Amino acid sequence: MSTFIHNHYSTVHPGVQRAEAAIEGALLLRQRWSAFSGLVALLLTAVVAAVLVVAYQVMDSVVEGHLLVMWMGLWAVAFAVMALYSGTARDLVARGKSSLDSWARGQAKARADERLWVIAKSDRRVMADLHSAITRQQSLAEVAAGAEASSGLSARAIRLGGADLRAYQRQNS
Repeated sequence: MSTFIHNHYSTVHPGVQRAEAAIEGALLLRQRWSAFSGLVALLLTAVVAAVLVVAYQVMDSVVEGHLLVMWMGLWAVAFAVMALYSGTARDLVARGKSSLDSWARGQAKARADERLWVIAKSDRRVMADLHSAITRQQSLAEVAAGAEASSGLSARAIRLGGADLRAYQRQNS
């Protein structure tokens, strides 16, 4: 007769599990406190400093006995304002960053289009490739009736090189 032994011991050391959990927690904390959060904190600090300057000028006219109470109230208001507007400031910075990224991508694409046309003017093979791509895009646009065809050329590139391509077509016809 055979017997089976069932081992119910853990295959992972509890200390290793705790260390892995601590490392994951540290990575999550690092993701939350990125450079983006630093920028938000810097903007909020600048706003709070401006509020403090105005408040200091107001407090100059107050009798010195009430100065400590005013400072405590001012700091309470400052921290409440920082807590209230931190999400708004973060969203504002995120929108600004995404708009700058899209602008930079557009500029890079425009420079690439201009370099492509300079190369195409001097190399007949590139011009022929562009001609076939534009012809293919025009035929797909006619078939799709308004759907965008993804041939890799932007409308700006087609507009810039239209005269060159027509001259190329006349030369080869």
